[in-house]
Amino acid sequence: MPSFVPPAAGRPNLPSDIMKTQLLSCSLAALLLFGTYALAAPDPNFHIYLCFGQSNMESGGKMDEIDRTVDKRFQVLADFDSTNRGWKKGQWYDAVPPLAAKGRGICMVDYFGRTMVASLPQIVRGGVVKVSVPGCKIELFEKDSYTNYAATVQPWMKNMIKAYDGNPYQYLLDQAKVAQKDGVIKGILLHQGESNPNDKEWPNKVKGIYDNLIKDLNLKAEEVPFLAGETVNAEQQGACAGFNKIMAELPKPLPNSYVISSAGCTSNPDHMHFNSAGSREFGKRYGEKMLSVLGYKRR
Repeated sequence: MPSFVPPAAGRPNLPSDIMKTQLLSCSLAALLLFGTYALAAPDPNFHIYLCFGQSNMESGGKMDEIDRTVDKRFQVLADFDSTNRGWKKGQWYDAVPPLAAKGRGICMVDYFGRTMVASLPQIVRGGVVKVSVPGCKIELFEKDSYTNYAATVQPWMKNMIKAYDGNPYQYLLDQAKVAQKDGVIKGILLHQGESNPNDKEWPNKVKGIYDNLIKDLNLKAEEVPFLAGETVNAEQQGACAGFNKIMAELPKPLPNSYVISSAGCTSNPDHMHFNSAGSREFGKRYGEKMLSVLGYKRR
């Protein structure tokens, strides 16, 4: 009968012990990987919309008491730290206006978001990411040539651009990437044009910006509609109403784009900025169009 030979120190008693150890290690690794993925995966029911432009995208209408109540399903990504508001850049908050840390009123985005969440399924939340520079030309958002324009602007605008780390397009892009960790980008909104009143190349410039956003965010153009709103309408004696004819050409170079009518949307006495009532109505129209394009019905 063969004699018993004790195992060497540190060596498993049986080959099965080795297998068990390896299986346990693999299981733990798989669990860790799955847990990390689960934590990092964006919520498909958190719909995000990128918003950019100039002053009307910043704020134009006076904020009233009725504007302070908002569905918690409508969120805004903080654009800057704000001790007054308790905001930390890159964090989501209830979309109580103003939707910019340094803003003072409401704009069409406020009622765009409210219109969206009012008609989307209860399981769906909406979030907005907003970058706006009052008075800027569309060139400020051109990825590869914005510095040429930025070098020509007045000191007050240079300070605004500086606040966006000197590059509003990149700032919007970086904020969008933060947002993508939590949800899915479903559309892009623009309000700009007053500073490009006679620029017939504006539609092509906007297409270039849109194409860069789609590429840089790994999106599919056919899945991300682009909405652009008219300037104050001629019926309201809009100071830049003539530009709306140029804006109407946008869908030619950019097929998945839609122009939102400003007819009937009232303005401030400057006939350039939408007032409170005009901002609310304009925002509803943005929302109604986005709901329609995405296949939802307005409730």
